[in-house]
Amino acid sequence: MVLITTCPVSDRHVAKMKEIASDLDVHVFPNLEEARDHLPEAEILITYGEDLTAEIVQTCSSLQWVHVLSAGLEHMPFSQLDKQRILVTNARGIHVGPMSEYTIGLILMFSRRFVELYQHQQQQHWDRTIRIDELDGQTLGVIGAGAIGSKIAERAKLFGMHTLGVATKKRDLPEFDEVFDRNGLDEVLTRADYVVVIVPRTPETDGMIGAREIGLMKQSAVLINIARGQVVDEAALLTALQERKIRGAGLDVFAQEPLPADHPFWKLDNVILTPHVSARSPKYMERAQAILLHNLAIYRGAEGTMQNVIDVKKGY
Repeated sequence: MVLITTCPVSDRHVAKMKEIASDLDVHVFPNLEEARDHLPEAEILITYGEDLTAEIVQTCSSLQWVHVLSAGLEHMPFSQLDKQRILVTNARGIHVGPMSEYTIGLILMFSRRFVELYQHQQQQHWDRTIRIDELDGQTLGVIGAGAIGSKIAERAKLFGMHTLGVATKKRDLPEFDEVFDRNGLDEVLTRADYVVVIVPRTPETDGMIGAREIGLMKQSAVLINIARGQVVDEAALLTALQERKIRGAGLDVFAQEPLPADHPFWKLDNVILTPHVSARSPKYMERAQAILLHNLAIYRGAEGTMQNVIDVKKGY
């Protein structure tokens, strides 16, 4: 059974795979282009999902299963994968800890004015009049009440925040004080002091936070985007920030990455920018491999169900 991976896999992890499937023939390549000649014989393909095209999938005549070693799926050729009836799984869930920590960190930076305080430190400027906020009693709105969004809400409640969630359908979630379906998005935007966007990028979510939605937010509110840059209308957000229609934004993702050096976001004093690192963790590969090994065991006949099976018709 041939397994091709374009993600780095250590000898230790290959050995663990072979403990599950002794006949596994593993080939490691730096990218799909270099693996192209071997793709027709691959039964299993491990990829980050960014360079897999419909044309490449068509050449994979033996392919049965694609495992995406990340959570993002927006570049996947789902139509072709569906046509060839190829199973798709991903590493959803491994980002819960790092991304929730990152988000709470951003919220605290805005609340406790750490950016301004650090700037004062560099200027050797002692100013005890700076206005500090308190999170207790403030409202957090999470657009995308999945695993990551729920963990963010859980941690926010430790600070005494009231948590609102927007999910695909209204349901009880213990981490949230209130949960809304998409029809409740406007209410959440109107009430929240901090709005966190963490939805998968799909045709339905592209541009879901536009000028109208940003206009519903409080002038004192902060928007945090850890989803994908295309989910938020960046032009509308830029205008709102420049005109102080909202207090600020924390942005880890952008429509164009790397963010161009001449982009106006860089120079705004009410924005905290990071280079798409909210999910980074030294435990990333360890967690991702654990899901892969579990799924490989099920694929080879062990009892149980695969984790993170993707609906290729929906794209998530």
